[in-house]
Amino acid sequence: MGFYDDLYAEERKTRRKNGAGRLILTSLASAVIGGLLVLLMLPTLSKAGYISLLQPNQAYAQNRANAVAAVNTNSPVVPVSVSVSSATVEAVEKVEDAIVGVINIRRVTNFWTQQTGTVESGQGSGVVFEKKNGKAHIVTNYHVINGAERVEVSLPNGDRVEAKILGADPYTDLAVLEIDGSEVTTVAELGNSDTLKVGEPAIAIGNPLGLEFSRTVTQGIVSGVDRSMPVDLNSDGETDWELDVIQTDAAINPGNSGGALLNIQGQVIGINTLKIAREDVEGLGFAIPINDVKVITQQLMEHGTLKRGFLGITPRDLTSIPRYAWKQELNLPDDVKAGVLIWQIGEFTPAARAGLRQYDVIVKLDGQEINSGAQLRKYLTLEKTGGEQVEVTFYRDGFLKTTTVTLGEQGR
Repeated sequence: MGFYDDLYAEERKTRRKNGAGRLILTSLASAVIGGLLVLLMLPTLSKAGYISLLQPNQAYAQNRANAVAAVNTNSPVVPVSVSVSSATVEAVEKVEDAIVGVINIRRVTNFWTQQTGTVESGQGSGVVFEKKNGKAHIVTNYHVINGAERVEVSLPNGDRVEAKILGADPYTDLAVLEIDGSEVTTVAELGNSDTLKVGEPAIAIGNPLGLEFSRTVTQGIVSGVDRSMPVDLNSDGETDWELDVIQTDAAINPGNSGGALLNIQGQVIGINTLKIAREDVEGLGFAIPINDVKVITQQLMEHGTLKRGFLGITPRDLTSIPRYAWKQELNLPDDVKAGVLIWQIGEFTPAARAGLRQYDVIVKLDGQEINSGAQLRKYLTLEKTGGEQVEVTFYRDGFLKTTTVTLGEQGR
């Protein structure tokens, strides 16, 4: 009996499966046939007025009209105002009206007519850092006003006023201008460049390519804080000065010179001065640290020039002297790698009175190593003044000696 029961059950399952399959096929066929009939009858039903057909563009237009009508019947439209604010925006707003344009006006002579006249020979930027006694003081770069017969300042409101040059120094590339302060509304806050850290935000603001792009803002980071740039003022191939600078990748272009480098608090941390412009170099801009600027601008306002301790020698880098002469002529020990050769020495100068002679090689001032004439000038300018003493360590005929020089005073 078991065998027949199983056979009976299998037959019943087979019949059920076949019945379900036929039902599904019948349903699908009915749906397809019904859809085709409806599509075929649509034009007839539309003409008879039973249904209304809209083309795609008509449907879009109808929907848009319905939406506009719905809006018009509801409450009036309220404009949406979005306020965008950030630390950078706030920093720029704090100082932007203290950034001015500086115009260098020179006198030139026409080659053909031999008549002279004045022309604008260049434009740069400046920062208003002080306002007192009805006057406003502006710091800019020396190279911005170099050779000018007259200097004008373009204010944020578009007015141009004549400026007086209070002082300028080519070595530090700084100058201070004075204008009437009645139209100056903002004075920049000076920060502390000694606390800068590599990687913190830096914002450059100035007038790249002239006044047409006045107070342009670019942003980057502080890329380096212990940089020194060699400066050759007389184009003789020898470094005359080593300018301490802050390195940044914020875009600095011609016309930005004299503008401000800001921190994220809107404080001035440097005065933009130069960039390395080569096809294979990007993002190498430099600014003079504001702590140096504070000291130098004070002297420029007081004296008109940057005074330095006067030694009375003509220095020459030891590294520019042929190597064979180090041993044969100067008798220097093998461990001497750099220094400053006294190429010439003036009679009755502070150096001569202290016993220094021609061809002595200076290696230290006050115990600080001096490797070049630029370092020597920098030390005597920023660290010493006339009347102060400096301990000079030098080599003569192979022997290390020390003497103390009472410095004179010399303005540049």
